[in-house]
Formats: sequence, C-alpha cells, structure tokens
Amino acid sequence: MPQTATAENLAELTATGTVVLDLWAPWCGPCRILSPMLEELEGELPGLTVIKQNVDDDKSIAEKYGVQSIPTMVIFQNGKAVEKVHGAYPKDKLKRYLTGVLARNQSK
Repeated sequence: MPQTATAENLAELTATGTVVLDLWAPWCGPCRILSPMLEELEGELPGLTVIKQNVDDDKSIAEKYGVQSIPTMVIFQNGKAVEKVHGAYPKDKLKRYLTGVLARNQSK
C-alpha cells in the first residue's frame, strides 16, 4: 500500500529513486481506475515507488506543483519533480511510460 504524502514528508519520500506521486480524490472516477494500476505497477517495476495524496485532505502539494485537474501524477527522480502527467491511461501504456522513466533515471 503506497504511503500518503504530506507537505511535511514529501521531500523525504521523494529524496531517492523514481517516485510517482498520485494526486487523487475519492469522488474522481478516473482516479479510482488509475490508483490500483499504479499500486500493481509498483510491484511489477523494480525501482518504482508510488505515493499518494488525496487532494481533498490537503491541497498544498497540488498547489505547489500547479495541478489543475486529477488524476495527476508528478514524477520525481532523486528528489526533483521532472514530469507531470494528467489523466488515466490503460495499464500497458502506463507501464511502458514508467519503464521509460525508470530507464532514464538509471542512465543518469
């Protein structure tokens, strides 16, 4: 189960490796599709960490990264936000994308 990101622990949770921050809300249909896929992919892709933030509970992280709609994933590599992806995608497309992100991180 992914950890919950807060304004206080975000830097610590994203400090090393490749981390996907899943910004979501319980009322968001596409979020309810994306979140379980991300959890599965965390288990399937070595080196990938998934953390979550319910924007209804705390909007500060979403505001910090200029998130206008959910679901949004903010991709961190070694503590730095490097990409922002909006919307839900089929699992195979998401897996290909995240595999590429991991490969880019390993080549640095």
